[in-house]
Amino acid sequence: MEQNVALELRNVTKTFGSVVANKNVSLQVHKGEILSILGENGSGKTTLMNMVSGIYFPDSGQIFADGEEVVIASPKDAFNYKIGMIHQHFKLVDVFSAAENIVLGLEDEKGFNMPKYIEKIKEITEQYGFELDPHKKIYEMSVSEKQTVEIIKVLFRGADILILDEPTAVLTPQETVKLFAVLRNMRDSGKAIIIITHKLHEVLSLSDNVAVLRKGEYIGTVKTAETNETELTEMMVGKKISLNIERSEVVNPADRLIAEGLTIENHDGIKVLDDVSFTARSGEILGIAGIAGSGQRELLEAIAGLQHLDSGSIIYHNPKTGEEENLRDKTPMEIRSMGVRLAFVPEDRLGMGLVGNMDIVDNMMLRSYKKGNSMFLQRKAPKSLAEEIIEKLEVVTPSSATPVRRLSGGNVQKVLVGREIASAPTVLMAAYPVRGLDINSSYTIYNLLNEQKKNGVAVIFVGEDLDVLIELCDRIMVIGSGKVTGVVDGRHTTKEEIGILMTKTDKEEAES
Repeated sequence: MEQNVALELRNVTKTFGSVVANKNVSLQVHKGEILSILGENGSGKTTLMNMVSGIYFPDSGQIFADGEEVVIASPKDAFNYKIGMIHQHFKLVDVFSAAENIVLGLEDEKGFNMPKYIEKIKEITEQYGFELDPHKKIYEMSVSEKQTVEIIKVLFRGADILILDEPTAVLTPQETVKLFAVLRNMRDSGKAIIIITHKLHEVLSLSDNVAVLRKGEYIGTVKTAETNETELTEMMVGKKISLNIERSEVVNPADRLIAEGLTIENHDGIKVLDDVSFTARSGEILGIAGIAGSGQRELLEAIAGLQHLDSGSIIYHNPKTGEEENLRDKTPMEIRSMGVRLAFVPEDRLGMGLVGNMDIVDNMMLRSYKKGNSMFLQRKAPKSLAEEIIEKLEVVTPSSATPVRRLSGGNVQKVLVGREIASAPTVLMAAYPVRGLDINSSYTIYNLLNEQKKNGVAVIFVGEDLDVLIELCDRIMVIGSGKVTGVVDGRHTTKEEIGILMTKTDKEEAES
């Protein structure tokens, strides 16, 4: 084995029942290297790294750390071999400070010495270029600060091999640039860094090498400097696909939904939406950008009748009758009975969108079961719809009778988006419809949204990938701390402009 190989996997296999998550995967990551791991949904990326970090145990194969074969049966074992994983969903205690979270769970025979620990935390932040106040409480922090705490937590424990799962999913472009600078500093100091991501442009700008998985098997590792998006996509999918979002021109736009002064206060009296006003037009895609938790979810839920508004109005222009209807405080069923068809793809798929224990056909019927005139439910049409969605969106499932909870996250997503689009809406609201989807599936969804736009639907798209928002949307509304901080033209804006708007709290501040 090469002297500078930090971690090596040899023929690692993991199965869950009859499902093969990883099959004979062999790869290496070196000291002083950033390795990206790419693959479609269900290709086994996270499962593989969960075995390295001690969450799963491989059925067969070998893992070598620093040249020696190791057995990793728990996260504690992983730390003993200087391996630390930063998960996409942070595991922090909100009421504790950054320093308290970093040392939480440590065993120290000499007793806890917080001043000494804080000194060590400051040394780590200075060495790699982090920005962090050790005394700040987690609930007072931005998403990027929380991520910094998670990274320092594993460095504090002596990790030399770091695994980051989708590290930029909820960061602004400016925060992403800072994170990449820190990761490069860590690489230059000899750390081995593994990144699981689906953003190809970030892979190409950050990593030294890219390892590709397809259907649980290792396809190969390529040097980042010698590859491109098309080649990587072909390796992931196994065939050539187009990576172009063809944004059509807006034709005969008409005001379909006019929101004015939308305000929602939570139980603590904090305004999660503060005087939000905008117009969604037919034949147009309106993008909504903002740091996670800025009010995007509450805004869409209010329009869909799932959130009570403290003030404001939502005027719907009915294209059939020409009448105006105020949707405020109407229930979802009342909104539908008025002829308003809002197709809502929520952030929480299984919590709000689908029923996990029901099969795909039954989940299709959730949209239409009240139309039945007899005590017996008609399954023929929903079954046809389910099979059409499975075929068109390439849903990986044994059959349409498979419970939704047994599908991978990406396939659950396809079922939900397919069902909502099939309901022929006049307004289609989609919250993070490609979150967790591989690149091939994501472009399928983008094309479906564009088809809806061409059909005269008013599409409202909440996204986290600014490159996609700019490429897909006609206009982009930016929300910061529940307020609209600006509306920009998708054809003429930049990521940097949107990033600045995302970090502001009102229009005047953003414009200055």
